[in-house]
Amino acid sequence: MALAAAKAGAAAVTASETDPLAVAAIALNCAVNGVRLRATVGDVLDNGAPGADVVLAGDAFYERAMAERLLPCLERARGSGALVLVGDPGRAHLPRDRFEQVAIYQVPVSRALEDADVKRTTIWRLP
Repeated sequence: MALAAAKAGAAAVTASETDPLAVAAIALNCAVNGVRLRATVGDVLDNGAPGADVVLAGDAFYERAMAERLLPCLERARGSGALVLVGDPGRAHLPRDRFEQVAIYQVPVSRALEDADVKRTTIWRLP
């Protein structure tokens, strides 16, 4: 989602990953796509993104433990005034009753990773 934000013209973008290989992949992806962003290694869920105008989370509600850590982080960001958007392809642990639907897209995916060639993906906003 960080790469998409950068391509869409965001003034400044920070991507956070817990895996150093993912940060390396972000750097390569940025080079290929001609965009700049800051990529950090670390777990931001306990502290959130202070000062962020927009917080994006993509396909992050894939397991209960992650959902239980992520939702409070997103709520803190929203409480600080950030626009919080979540892209979700129908994972079981997204608390849909806490979000408002913004848009729906049909997204091509790899059958090796998913059970279909296209996944219906919803963009949700935390009110």
